[in-house]
Amino acid sequence: MEGIHVPTSLNLCIRVGAFQVPLFKIGFNQLIKISELKNHSLLRALTTEANGWAPGVVSPEVLRAQEEWEAVQNIQPETGSQTDQPAQLISFSEALQHFQTIDLSSFKKRIQPTIRRTGLAALRHCLFGPPKLHQGLREERDLVLTIAQCGLDSRDPTHGRVLKTIYKKLTGSKFDCALHGDHWEDLGFQGANPATDLRGAGFLALLHLLYLVMDSKTLLMAQEIFRLSHHHIQQFPFCLMSVNITRIAIQALREECLSRECNRQQKVIPVVNSFYAATFLHLAHVWKTQQKTIADSGFVLKDLEVLAKKSPRRLLKTLEIYLAGVSKGQTSLLGAQKCRGAPAPHSKDLTFTGVCDLPPHSSEGTWPV
Repeated sequence: MEGIHVPTSLNLCIRVGAFQVPLFKIGFNQLIKISELKNHSLLRALTTEANGWAPGVVSPEVLRAQEEWEAVQNIQPETGSQTDQPAQLISFSEALQHFQTIDLSSFKKRIQPTIRRTGLAALRHCLFGPPKLHQGLREERDLVLTIAQCGLDSRDPTHGRVLKTIYKKLTGSKFDCALHGDHWEDLGFQGANPATDLRGAGFLALLHLLYLVMDSKTLLMAQEIFRLSHHHIQQFPFCLMSVNITRIAIQALREECLSRECNRQQKVIPVVNSFYAATFLHLAHVWKTQQKTIADSGFVLKDLEVLAKKSPRRLLKTLEIYLAGVSKGQTSLLGAQKCRGAPAPHSKDLTFTGVCDLPPHSSEGTWPV
């Protein structure tokens, strides 16, 4: 409060103990600033002679009043999260630029751009496998794999903005949230700290979520899948499922399953992003129409990984059709299949099987990112 408004022509007085202390007359809409009270007759009336009144004995009430008014000038406005402006949303391109401008050399040393094949597997891949990625695109590919090696650092403001943006876009909240807390479980992380669920995908998993919610073409899809993840029967941990799809995208990139499309578009990051979104869309469609539950998660992800690596172009085409439908106002393309039966237990009470928990589906195996 910056001042006090008092009605017109009011004779103001204050009662201190047994005394009625006359103060002053205030005109209409006169504003007295708190910072000026000490020099005003109000404070002088409490401490010295005013209007002909001089107390012989200063009562304890007067002393307390004096101390309280002396303290008024020392009060500073509080600063904290409630008065701070909410963090500005961050776009995918801004977040990506952050990683393009910082030193990632220590993380880049850990990547294996392609999987190791030996013997007949190497010969078969050479003769019948997909084409190799063009030389000019390999630096962009390595950046994607390097980001997948970076963890979530809560001390980095950009990392925090990415998390808060994902939370706001999925929940519709206009307020910032803490970087740790039970609210992350509502988004489908396993615990209060999202960093613990990024195994095998690193910060790339969060960049993919950011891409999904910040692109106007895929936001409706993200929100629709998010609602499906909270279905009373078919619920699943949304963010944890997303992390697993990012892992599939990483492996598809390393196994050169996306090389043909990357070479055609002369880009890597947009292709990987679209592949991630297309794979998530296919999973949601299967989950909804086939009435899958969290108990089926391991089987669904295993089949999804095989299909995604075998037919990436098919998935990308499905995404194109979906987005074309969204542009025409068809905002619900997952199907209106109704699920019946008793509600399933909460997903935290069941075991979610992710990609990292699945046994290798081929003799070639997989390697760390």
